[in-house]
Amino acid sequence: MDESRASITALMAAYCRAYHATHATSKIFDDFLADRLFSPEEHVTFDRMLVERLPLISPEMASSNPDAATALAHIMQMYGLASSLSRARYMEDCLEQAVGQGVQQYVLLGAGLDTFALRRPDLADRLQVFELDRPATQALKQQRLAALGMGLPPQLHFVPIDFTRDNLAEALQHSAYDTHKASFFSWLGVVCYLPRQAVFDTLRTMAGLAPKGSTVVFDYLDDKAFIPGKVSKQIQLIQASAREAGEPMQTGFDPLTLGDELKSLGFSLEENLSPAKIEERYFQGRTDGYHAYQHIYFARAVVV
Repeated sequence: MDESRASITALMAAYCRAYHATHATSKIFDDFLADRLFSPEEHVTFDRMLVERLPLISPEMASSNPDAATALAHIMQMYGLASSLSRARYMEDCLEQAVGQGVQQYVLLGAGLDTFALRRPDLADRLQVFELDRPATQALKQQRLAALGMGLPPQLHFVPIDFTRDNLAEALQHSAYDTHKASFFSWLGVVCYLPRQAVFDTLRTMAGLAPKGSTVVFDYLDDKAFIPGKVSKQIQLIQASAREAGEPMQTGFDPLTLGDELKSLGFSLEENLSPAKIEERYFQGRTDGYHAYQHIYFARAVVV
């Protein structure tokens, strides 16, 4: 990964949220600010880049020579949008519940171009919000917000970190984070890109850092996603795209043993949503082609 540039996967996740917010009539997750983070030229570039992948994603559709809008809509259905939307919705559903139970700090690990602090004042005004990510990604986000004339709320704190090299506790020590206050950690779209040990080290540090009752929500790939012959074509395509971007996926977990692994790190696994459960909760009855992806799970765990 090139540390001098912003994360491509973070940009793509934000672009997917922007597409959904501006095109869907029934929204799974409404990130109505994401679209403003991209220039008209970038919209054209991202659209063209995605449409050019149609022959790889769906050769049969590509052979019919669909117009660009139809091709883009199909690619968004197949290529990561549903996962980005449902995990963001799940996380904020869980956060809203946690705030009602007294959580005072919200920590986003791998925040990317997340817009929560500006988009949800109903929750953000009751929290100290800490966005952790690589410096290049944070710099890009701050530049774009400044260009839009969007001031940063006083409760928003940027904390630079490289999860493969830096310690979470040490990074937060240099911020306003209070180890005595209940916290909610969001770790979306990150775990699968890290070495297994880096994931465990971060979770162990988190459990030692935050008070009992603090929560972490993360998404992960099951271990079958890394076994040739068992991984779905859809996930194979997403993995191939991540490799091309220089950000390869490398870690998966067994959903049946995850609870025991988290217990050894200081957590109780409270919820472990399978693709079938994610489909039932967020996609049931939809007619737009969006569905939960095979191999992708959502976990919610609490510090004990």
